[in-house]
Amino acid sequence: TFAMQKYLISTSFLGYVCDALPAAYLKDPVNDRPIIGILTQEVVDDEMKPYGKTYIPASYVKYLESAGSRVMPVRLNLTFADYEKIFNSINGMLFIGGAVDLETSDFAKAAIIFYQLALKAYDSGDYFPMWGTCLGHQLLTVLVAKENLLTKTPAENLALPLNLTTAAKSSRVFENFPHETLKALTQEPLTGNFHHYGVTFETFKGNEKLEQFFSILSTNIAENGVKFVSTMEGKKYPFYGVQWHPEVNRFEWDPKVQYPHSRNAVRVSSLLAEFFVNEARKSSHHFSNPEDEEAALMYNYVPMFTSAFTSYNQVYFF
Repeated sequence: TFAMQKYLISTSFLGYVCDALPAAYLKDPVNDRPIIGILTQEVVDDEMKPYGKTYIPASYVKYLESAGSRVMPVRLNLTFADYEKIFNSINGMLFIGGAVDLETSDFAKAAIIFYQLALKAYDSGDYFPMWGTCLGHQLLTVLVAKENLLTKTPAENLALPLNLTTAAKSSRVFENFPHETLKALTQEPLTGNFHHYGVTFETFKGNEKLEQFFSILSTNIAENGVKFVSTMEGKKYPFYGVQWHPEVNRFEWDPKVQYPHSRNAVRVSSLLAEFFVNEARKSSHHFSNPEDEEAALMYNYVPMFTSAFTSYNQVYFF
């Protein structure tokens, strides 16, 4: 009958489609609505103190949103229970730059909770990526080494190419970079550096905890001639760190600052943002209800135009 023929055609088509889908896709669906937390940073500059106790430069938010993620600001000085609830609701964490103590600050105290939760989660089969930029990169080394190994590696307001290691081409971070972009990254000043301290290559290689945990993907030479680690990724865990600032390439415009804005610089920023957001897509964490989710998102806050007294175009204050 016509009805039976229609049924057979329908089931045959559905069977064909299902057979054509990769088994991994069916087994591990991707989260296409990721939310990445950004831990707020403590205000230390006098010019910023009238506006709030903590802040997040808007460039970090735009950086993640441009790659298909939403953002949740994560405040300091919450309880462990609060942070655990947040951890189970979001799909990744970004530690931003700044100028606070990496062992005693409120920023560091909150970060260690998320770090420990992420380690425990991964070991039980629960994927949760973490990214550190500049101070956040340094913070990851302190969390892993359980000590502060920073020394002076000044590269203040300096755009540099990367000296990629042999591990870079097979790394998760760079494996999907087009050949021409990866080549440009080693030849053109595409990475903005704004730091006084870092972990030297020698110190990193001499520390058993760091050496076992991270692969060094790139190094650079500081203004004092010291070789420092500029890009790293976890060998086992989805933790990533860059001593430089990929977010500024597209979203910061102070003419007095060496923000790389070339076509290749913009592409590098885009690729890294997409990479980390795609890592967050592997996390199935979610809020318990839509109302809590909407209330937590950065859309509830308005950034302030701050070019008159900071090198940031816009800042969120909390």
